[in-house]
Amino acid sequence: MTTELKELDPADWERWYRCLNTAFAGEVELPEHRALWRDLTEHKRSLGAWDDGQVVGTLSAFSFRMAVPGGAVLPTAGLTMVGVLPTHRRRGLLTAMIRRHLEEVREGGEPLAVLTASEAAIYGRFGYGAAAGRIRAEIDTRRVRLPEAAGARAAGLRLRLVDSVAALPETEKVYARQVERRPGMLERLPGWERLETVAGAVGAGSVGQLCVVAERDGAAVGYARFGVSEADGTGTVRVRSLVADDGATELALWRFLFSIDLTSRVTFYDRPVDDAWQYAVNDVRGCGIQLRDFLYLRPVELGAALAARRYAAPVDVVLEVSDSFCPWNEGRWRLSGDRTGAVCERTTDPAELALSMREVGAAYLGGTSLTGLARAGRVREVRHGALAPATTAFGWDVSPWLPHGF
Repeated sequence: MTTELKELDPADWERWYRCLNTAFAGEVELPEHRALWRDLTEHKRSLGAWDDGQVVGTLSAFSFRMAVPGGAVLPTAGLTMVGVLPTHRRRGLLTAMIRRHLEEVREGGEPLAVLTASEAAIYGRFGYGAAAGRIRAEIDTRRVRLPEAAGARAAGLRLRLVDSVAALPETEKVYARQVERRPGMLERLPGWERLETVAGAVGAGSVGQLCVVAERDGAAVGYARFGVSEADGTGTVRVRSLVADDGATELALWRFLFSIDLTSRVTFYDRPVDDAWQYAVNDVRGCGIQLRDFLYLRPVELGAALAARRYAAPVDVVLEVSDSFCPWNEGRWRLSGDRTGAVCERTTDPAELALSMREVGAAYLGGTSLTGLARAGRVREVRHGALAPATTAFGWDVSPWLPHGF
């Protein structure tokens, strides 16, 4: 087989995207979703693998900016739309496309690369680690309550139902204020706000999409987008998104969703693992909580990536990092930092912790414990006593969260 990797010509987008859908077993897709992804595709960051005039593989990337611990927002490559036709799998095509992608990411000066994986087992060999999880839940609101005391500080808050699309200017300002506060959140580039309102986003059978905005002193301080299906006394509230400036507003929005007439369930599939409502409900067992992996991350330029984030406690450790896929990162690095800043430079000093880039990626946003990875045999403590302080330093005050896929 002779294949050629080429930058995507916009005129070939339909053929290219048809290949992607075929690689994913022809998933049914709403026209609105297809139009959205066509508009968002960055053609110069997209590859097609061609064999005898046929597109047999696809890969694309988005030019994101992502928050990291400490509030910095870094240029980040979002790997997406990766697929290979069944006839061309296990021939090295995926590896070739990702290698070219990461080399171009490095050339473009982006220190981080991220993705959401359709299959969890694929991307570890390319240095991506599971960096942020998400929780999904199906809450029985006949059984589960949010006590009023949990939202007592929400005094002065006004909830208002508004048109979902018309509310975007207000709600996007609320979203933008949260980005620096939680690692893993993405700045929303022009066009990406459409993810909030695209048809079908709240699930089949939903009655349109509604938006409730929380206001204080006339200004929006939170919002929730949701749909209601089968509002017959046992209906389901399907939550698309919920974002708020503070915990009191957040709980007030959840309480509203829990109390919608003619419904008995609240469902969602993508919330932070430390979401506040689960600590406030009277019966967490009635919430059907499931934890899933979601955001995968790998530093592309290790020194720049580790120096850009902040650390929960002072750290001074020599890391011996293996990275066969991006060999420019291999070797020993001294990381020194705290909540005010950090430096990460090559060193000849003896190693204190040994790990691969996959483990660095998993721990980078503060959502995965280095000690946990060590107990699983994935991090090795070379100098006794080095692991515990490094684990504390790599942690963060809030769990990382990616609010939406890409």
